[in-house]
Amino acid sequence: MTSRTEFSVVAEGLTKSFGDKKALEGLDLAVRRGTVCGLLGPNGAGKTTSVRILATLLRADGGRAEVAGFDVRREPRKVRRRIGMTGQAAAVDEILSARQNLRMFARLFHLDRATARRRAEELLESFSLREAADQQVKTFSGGMRRRLDLAASMILAPEVLFLDEPTTGLDPRGRAEVWEAVRGLAAVGTTVLLTTHYLDEADKLSDRIVLIDHGRRITEDTPAALKRAVGGDRLEVVLSDPADLPLAVKAVARVTRGVGPETDEERLSVHGPVTDGVTALTDVARALQEAGASVDDIGLRRPTLDEVFLRMTGKENA
Repeated sequence: MTSRTEFSVVAEGLTKSFGDKKALEGLDLAVRRGTVCGLLGPNGAGKTTSVRILATLLRADGGRAEVAGFDVRREPRKVRRRIGMTGQAAAVDEILSARQNLRMFARLFHLDRATARRRAEELLESFSLREAADQQVKTFSGGMRRRLDLAASMILAPEVLFLDEPTTGLDPRGRAEVWEAVRGLAAVGTTVLLTTHYLDEADKLSDRIVLIDHGRRITEDTPAALKRAVGGDRLEVVLSDPADLPLAVKAVARVTRGVGPETDEERLSVHGPVTDGVTALTDVARALQEAGASVDDIGLRRPTLDEVFLRMTGKENA
């Protein structure tokens, strides 16, 4: 088993079946303390099953797992005292205010009244909810509700927080609010295991990403390394005049080191792979300017996690 002191979440060879369906087939996982790990995969890959096993809500058929240094099968109570979990649906009471919700959850966690009040005030401050503390939750925006839900899951300041699709259904502002809250949790040492269908979300939040499919881990690395693995930088030029396409092809071909640039006549764009992106960008921009080409846009385009996902799984994210 991987070192307890270095990793907050460890799984080795986890298996789980539901009837004839195998949800996990030997899943291995190791999440370093104080980091955000994105657990990605297509529908049916085993993400939710993994989280439920690690959170002691489901029993694995085989393999071992430890969370916060304790075995999830033999020491579930000790695990539960050290984790928080936020599901896809907010668990807060819409009739109560934010302050009342947090005090109620604190009491349910067996904190005395004075400690419950103090902890509620700390969380209202930490999650930027103090101004709305006495408003009914039903008046909150989606992002505010999710922040309150995250705050409730932090009543006991868990070592590990499981987030299952935390921004589903939120608008861009709401998603940004939740992202800020998650970054804040990681900054103070909480280990976060995140499942999400939004690959840009995983890209922005995760220190490392584990991609699983058919119940197994198929790759793991930093977001940047995963994107580099499917291809390096590409330089793209977008023109406003179709007559300038030959000029752009010639200019880009000079920096693609023998790889012919690709042309999209509909978009009036030319693009190709480059190794020294900044130098290539400068050279092409200068050449096009000297040739008098009408450039609408020029820049370096990096692979996205969507491309990683499709390359590794052969499936659209859903």
